[in-house]
Amino acid sequence: MKLAITMLFLLSAMAFAEPEKEPLPADVLAFIKQSDMCDHFRGEEPYDEERRMFLEQNMTELCTGSDRRLAELKAKYLGNDSVQAALAGYEVDIETAQ
Repeated sequence: MKLAITMLFLLSAMAFAEPEKEPLPADVLAFIKQSDMCDHFRGEEPYDEERRMFLEQNMTELCTGSDRRLAELKAKYLGNDSVQAALAGYEVDIETAQ
């Protein structure tokens, strides 16, 4: 019985030791998905004219407005450490770099 109570206490303590991270908000997840696809196409080689046009079309669709959206999300979730950490790795000025 004493062992069972000790185990229950330890399991309860473990449950509170590391709080679960909050899931990221839907608008942040959508930005991450779109930005990752943008980065994918930005990193591709335009080895011929057809490929260059394909890449430009996808980058225009996926990358346009990215700088503004990133800034807006960082401002909107200023007090949310999980969101700030998730967005920290994204470049802040990709549109002028294209």
